[in-house]
Amino acid sequence: MTLALVDEAMRRGATLEAACERLGLVPRTVQRWRRPATAQDRRCGPRTSPGNRLTQAERQRILALANREEFRDMSPKQLVPALADRGEYLASESSFYRVLREAKQLAHRGRARAPVAR
Repeated sequence: MTLALVDEAMRRGATLEAACERLGLVPRTVQRWRRPATAQDRRCGPRTSPGNRLTQAERQRILALANREEFRDMSPKQLVPALADRGEYLASESSFYRVLREAKQLAHRGRARAPVAR
């Protein structure tokens, strides 16, 4: 419907910009709508993984550490400083959260019941 209105305005002599301005559109939007469905997506995303990405062995080490008897009741927010007090650094707090979330182990980790919203 909108493309038909733009085409009609352009047939009558209006420019694409003028027709889009009257309809409250950006000309780039109309160009994107007209692109054929067979056109390729030419956006360039990252082609290489970051150099500081955790290896699979490091991820396994994080999981093993988080599931140890002494740390299994601690959240990553408590676990990372506890390791820092010992002089150990394995990964950042956000990396611990990410790895535990991916392994579906980011549930309530304490002995007390999880809080319930009422």
